[in-house]
Amino acid sequence: MIGQILKPPTFTGYKLATDTVVRSPAFSSTHLRIINLHQIRRHSTVRATFKPIGSSVNVYSLRGGSPFTSSSRTHGLGHVNVGLGLRGTQLGGVRHLSFSSVPKLLWTAFRLPVAGVTVGVAGVGYANYKIQDMANKSHEWVSSIFTDAKDFVTSLGQGISFDLPTIDVGIPSTLKSLFAKSSNQHSLESDRPRFIKKDDDSDSNKKTSDSNNSSPVVGAAVAVATATNLFVSGEKDEEEENNDAKVNVTTNVQEDQFMILTKKLIEVRNILMSIDHNEALRLPSIVVIGSQSSGKTSVLEAIVGHEFLPKGSNMVTRRPIELTLIHTPKSKEEYGEFPQLGLGKIHDFKHIQQTLRDMNLAVPESECISNKPIELRIYSPNVPDLTLIDLPGYIQVNNKNQPETLKEKIFELCEQYIKEPNIILAVCAADVDLANSEALKASRKVDPLGLRTIGVITKMDLVEPEVGATILRNSDYPLHLGYIGVVCKPTENRNAQKNISSALVRHHEESFFRSNYVYSQRGIQVGVGTLRRKLMEVLEENMAKSLFSIVGAVQAELEEAKYQFKVQYNDRRITAESYVAETIDSIKHNFKDFAHSFGKPQVRHEVRTMLEQRVLDLCAELYWTDKRITELAKSSRDDLYWQYKLDMCSAALTKSGIGRTSTQLVVDVLLANMERLASMEPLNNHPETSRKILNFTNEILRNKFHTTADQVETCVKPYKYEVECTEQEWAEGVKRSISLIEKEIEYCNKALQHLKTTVGQRKLRAAIKYVLDAEKEEVRRQARLKDDSSDDHSDSSPSASAVTSPQLISANNIVETNDTVRLHVSPKLIEKAHEAIFLRDRAMILKYRLASLKSRQCKSPENKQYCPEAFLNMVAEKLTYTAVMFIQVELLTEFFFQFPREVDNKLVYDLDRKQILQFAKENPYIRKHLELQERKRKLGEVMDKLNYLVRRQRDIEGTKAPSVAV
Repeated sequence: MIGQILKPPTFTGYKLATDTVVRSPAFSSTHLRIINLHQIRRHSTVRATFKPIGSSVNVYSLRGGSPFTSSSRTHGLGHVNVGLGLRGTQLGGVRHLSFSSVPKLLWTAFRLPVAGVTVGVAGVGYANYKIQDMANKSHEWVSSIFTDAKDFVTSLGQGISFDLPTIDVGIPSTLKSLFAKSSNQHSLESDRPRFIKKDDDSDSNKKTSDSNNSSPVVGAAVAVATATNLFVSGEKDEEEENNDAKVNVTTNVQEDQFMILTKKLIEVRNILMSIDHNEALRLPSIVVIGSQSSGKTSVLEAIVGHEFLPKGSNMVTRRPIELTLIHTPKSKEEYGEFPQLGLGKIHDFKHIQQTLRDMNLAVPESECISNKPIELRIYSPNVPDLTLIDLPGYIQVNNKNQPETLKEKIFELCEQYIKEPNIILAVCAADVDLANSEALKASRKVDPLGLRTIGVITKMDLVEPEVGATILRNSDYPLHLGYIGVVCKPTENRNAQKNISSALVRHHEESFFRSNYVYSQRGIQVGVGTLRRKLMEVLEENMAKSLFSIVGAVQAELEEAKYQFKVQYNDRRITAESYVAETIDSIKHNFKDFAHSFGKPQVRHEVRTMLEQRVLDLCAELYWTDKRITELAKSSRDDLYWQYKLDMCSAALTKSGIGRTSTQLVVDVLLANMERLASMEPLNNHPETSRKILNFTNEILRNKFHTTADQVETCVKPYKYEVECTEQEWAEGVKRSISLIEKEIEYCNKALQHLKTTVGQRKLRAAIKYVLDAEKEEVRRQARLKDDSSDDHSDSSPSASAVTSPQLISANNIVETNDTVRLHVSPKLIEKAHEAIFLRDRAMILKYRLASLKSRQCKSPENKQYCPEAFLNMVAEKLTYTAVMFIQVELLTEFFFQFPREVDNKLVYDLDRKQILQFAKENPYIRKHLELQERKRKLGEVMDKLNYLVRRQRDIEGTKAPSVAV
C-alpha cells in the first residue's frame, strides 16, 4: 500500500484552533487533538506526538537544539497530539529557527510524501501489468528505498532549530484522495460479502476529498499520522502476516480434523448399514423433506453439481433415496454406484437418473410409496462428505389413481426418518407462506425447539429482495440453525425439463444476490455454497456428538456377536470359497461312486432286460395268442407256417432299431441317476446349480448320442440276415427262456390273486361265470342267425315264411332279454372279470410253453422252430453283447471323462466373488454362519475405526486445552 511507504512529515503553522478534535478520513480510528494553543506567537516550537492506542508514545519534535526523536514502534492506529508551546516557556535546550531555513524545512517535509506517491502509483501500474509475484518484488524494492530515505531524513533533521511565524499547512489533494480512497475501500470490504459489487467508491472518494479540502488542519494531521504509521508498517505487516498464517494453519487443521472425522464416520455408517438397520447403530444423516414442487430435487442437485434425480409430475419419488456423497480430492473421476444392484461405476449421470426413475416407478401406482430405500453413492472431488436422504414430497390431495391413504403414508415415512439423531433439511418455497409449510410443521412435531432443523428457502428470485430478507430473518418460525436462501434454477428455465449446467445455475444465483445489496446484511445467509458449508458444519458437529454414544452401542453388539459365534459354531470360521470347494468335491465324489456302480455289467443288464421284454412281447403277440399253439409241438420241421412265424419274430427283434433304443435306454438311465445326484445333499439347497448340472449332462450325452447309436446299428446289422448259434449259446437261451416264463407265470398268478383280493373271490367268480355264459350265448345266437339266414335262402314258400317269422321274433326277444340282464352287472366288474380270464388263460399257455422248453425237444438248436422263446433269447443276448460293447466305448467312457471337467468349468472357474457368495448363502445353515461371522468381522472393523477416532478426538482436545489456558 502507498501508506506503508510514506514517512512522517514535519510542519508548522501560524494559528490552530483551540482543543480541536478531528477524525481523519484516511484513518478511521485516528484522532487529532490540538491542546494549549492560546495566541501562538511567531517564535513557537512545534511538537508532534503520535500515540497509538494501548502502546508507547512516538514523539517527533522541532525544538531548538534537539534532533527528531522517536521512541518505541507499535502496531495499530492511535491518537496524534500536536502541541505548540509559547515562546519563552521554560523548555530546556530549545533552539530558535531562522526564517531562512523555512524552504529547506518545507522541502524536507514534502519531498518524501511526493516521492512515495510517485513510486506507489508506478508500483500499482506495474502490478496491474505483471503477475502477483512481480508485484511482491516491487513492494520489497520500494520498501528498501524508503528505509534508506528515512535514515537520510533523520540525519538531516539533527541539529536543526529555527523560529518562524506559525503558518497553515495543508496536504496535497492527490495524496488526500489516495488515502481517503484506500480507507473507504478497507472499511467497506471488512463487512461486505465477497460477491457484493463495490459500487460506492466514487461517492466516498468525493466526500473524503471535500472534507480534506475544507479543513487544512485535518490534512496536516493526516499527513503526520500517515507518516508516523509508515515507520512501523514494515514490522507490523510482517508480524500480522505471521499471525494470519498461524490462524489460517490452525483453522485449516481444525477443518481437516473435522473432515477426517466426518469421512471416517460416513465409512462407519456405510458399514453399519450393510450389517442391519438397527436403530441403536444409526449415525446422523441429513433428511430432506418438503412439499412437492418445493425445490427439494433442485437443492440436492445444486449440492452435488449434477442433475441426477428423476423429475416428473406423476410422483416419481416413491422410495427413500439414501444418498452418500464421498469427497475424492486425489481423483478427478466423478461417478455413482448402486450397492444394491451391483452395476459398478456409472459415469453418466443421465444413466443414474434413468436408473433411479425405473427403480421408483417399479413401485405400483396403487401403492405409490415403498419403505425400501434406494442406496446411491456419488464419488467426486467437487462434493463434500455428506449423507443425505431424499424422501417423497408431501401432498395435499391424492388423485383418483392413488390410494386414499397416500397422504398418511408419506407422513408416516417422513416421520420415521426425521427422528433423532438425524438432521432435518426443511425445504420451503419463497413464494409460499411459511405458515402453510408442511416441512416446518413436520419438523416442529419432532423438533419443537428447532435445534436440528435447517430451513432452506428456494426460489428467492420470485419475491422482492426486502420480502426475501424478511423471510430469512424470520422470527415467527425461528430455527436454531437458521434459514438459508438459494436460487437453484433461473426463472425462465424453472418449468423446463431440460438439464441446466451447474455453472449456469451458480452464475445466475451469484448475479442475483450480488445485484441486491439487502442480502449482504448481517444475519442473512444465502447461496448454495453457504448451504453446503452449513450442512458440513452441522453434520460434523452432530457426528462428533454421536461418536461416544455409538461406541457403546457397537461394543454391545460386538460382544453379543462374539458370544453367539462361540455358542453356535465354536468359533469355527468358514468362507464362501471353502464351502464352494467342499460342495464341488462332494459332487465329484458322488459322481465317482455312481461311475463305479454303473459299468459294463449294469449296462448289459439294462439292455438285456429291455430286449427280453421285447422277446416276451413278440412271443405273446405271434405265438401265445395263436389258437394253433397247441399244435406246435406236433408239427413237422418243414411246416412253413411255424418257420415263417420264427423268421418274422427274429426280423422284428433285429430290425427294430436296436442301436437307437439301446443307446436311448442307457442315456435315460444316466439322466435319471444324475437327477438323483442333483437332488442329494448338498445340491438340494442349490436349485440353480442342479439345473446347470443337468444342462451340461444333457449336452454331453446329446453330443455322443448319434455317434453311439450309429455305431451300434452298424455292428448288429449282420444279425438281421442270419444268426449262428452254438450249443452253449442255445443252452443259455433255453435257460433264460425258462426263467422268463417262470417269472411271467408268477406275475400272472400274483395279478390274479390281487384281483381276487380286491374284488372278492365269490364276486369275481360270479362275474367270470356271467362273462363266459354271455360269450357262449353270443356264440349260439350267432349260430342261429347263421342257420336262419341259410334257411331263408333255401326256402321261399309263404308258409315257411309264416313259420319263420315267429321264430325270429322269439330270437330277438331273447337277445333283448339277455341285454336287459347284462345291464344289471357293473361294467367295472365285467372288466375285472375279463382281466382275470386273460390272466388265467395266459398262465395256462405259459405253463404249456414251460413244459415244452423243459422237454427233450428243446435241447438242440436244430429244433429252434419248436422253441421260439429260446431262439429269440439267444438272439437278444448276442445283440446285447454287441450293443453294450460300443455303448461303453463311445458313450459311457466319454461321459465319465467329461463330466468332472465340466463341473470345474461351469461351477468353479466361471464364478466370480459375488456369485460364490450367493451360492454359499443359498444354504440356510451356511448363510446364517456366514452372516454372523461377517457381522462379527464388520463390528470389529467399526470398533477399530471408532477407537481410533476416540483417541484422536481426545488428543485434539488435549492439544486445545493448553492453548485456551494460555
